[in-house]
Amino acid sequence: MTDDTASRPDAKVIPLVRRRRCPICGKPQVHAYRPFCSQRCADQDLGRWLTGGYRIAAEDEPDLDDDQADDGT
Repeated sequence: MTDDTASRPDAKVIPLVRRRRCPICGKPQVHAYRPFCSQRCADQDLGRWLTGGYRIAAEDEPDLDDDQADDGT
């Protein structure tokens, strides 16, 4: 005897839920600290924000001389 869910019209197919992982350490998320697994990982992420660890490098615009500036005069 096989247990085929396709042959039973009242059977529900429950899709597999992909477990989300902590972006800091990769462990499964804990609802209380979501999206992290613990207060420690949440604090590490906050520290990275406060120290500029997530900044995006950008090129500075060149300074314009007085005669190159467009002041409308």
